[in-house]
Amino acid sequence: MTLRDLLKKREKIREGSGEKQDPPPSQESPPPQFTFMRTDTNTQELITPPTFADDQQNAQRKTSHEKKRFSRFRTSSNASAKSTTSNTSEKRLSSRLHLGSHSRTSSAGSINVPSDLPAISDGIGESEDKEAQWENRATILAKENPVVKQSRSRENSAGGGNLNARPALGRHISDAKGDENIQEAIKLHEAGDLEASTAMFGRLAESNAMAQIMYGLALRHGWGIPPDPPLAIHYLSLAASSAASIESAALSSGMKKGGAAKGELVLAIYELANSYRHGWGVEKDMVAARSYYECAANMGDTDAMNEVARCYEEGEGGKKDRYKAAQYYRLAESKGSKTLGNSWIWKDKYTPKDP
Repeated sequence: MTLRDLLKKREKIREGSGEKQDPPPSQESPPPQFTFMRTDTNTQELITPPTFADDQQNAQRKTSHEKKRFSRFRTSSNASAKSTTSNTSEKRLSSRLHLGSHSRTSSAGSINVPSDLPAISDGIGESEDKEAQWENRATILAKENPVVKQSRSRENSAGGGNLNARPALGRHISDAKGDENIQEAIKLHEAGDLEASTAMFGRLAESNAMAQIMYGLALRHGWGIPPDPPLAIHYLSLAASSAASIESAALSSGMKKGGAAKGELVLAIYELANSYRHGWGVEKDMVAARSYYECAANMGDTDAMNEVARCYEEGEGGKKDRYKAAQYYRLAESKGSKTLGNSWIWKDKYTPKDP
């Protein structure tokens, strides 16, 4: 997914919440281009899809290795693209280490997940009430994030006099002018001027939650700047907390579909989940990753639906639950994100029974 696609996903989430803002000045957009790929930190594998819609022929694949620059903006384990025998040993290794269903991490909880999160009955659901419950849960995750708490503590102790302090927490979200500048930064990124692009993201990140997300990812992956994963976590947490403050107020006022910052909250929560999964800037924490993925999934993020489905399918961050995995995979398919080779999710035993 490209940088521009990330903005489109935010707008799609906003439209789903019923919250609309004035768009930035119109610009000619090129026809949409779709690239399917499987990626990890070091490599990318381009996947050419079949030429017909029934998904029954194998896709032809070719591998392209790149350094630093990614054509895909959102980095995840890409659960929607099933690995073949090339990653079988990785799965076995992960199950022998701390990622298996019986691991210490799975059974012990997480310091990155508040112990008093509100329980949500019946789990997955697409009703307004259910989505509002999940968004409330996401705002608590964002506000109680240990990085956010540490930042507040530094602000209080420094009293605003520490010139080397990290950016302060705020209640800013994106606006039309900020989005216009973000578009310019994206153009620089796409033209290969990563240094100038990231510098612009950094300036905008002082007052724009969307820019905070993008700058955080630039810091994570080293786009035109030395990689700094811990600082990346700070910016992603800052974006999540800023958006959570707006959304918490919206929910309290009775807006069940969320408010103006829902898109930023979902994207920040999803990227924090990726950080916990891979150990980018923090210790690996699959319990936290699963919890963050699940919140984003129930707020409409199809990538998160596939990721949390994989967590339940393989017992990452908690007990295995293939029934719940099937429900999340089905939900992703209903939103247009189909996973090849997942015909098992449609077996009768994974179909919810009528009450």
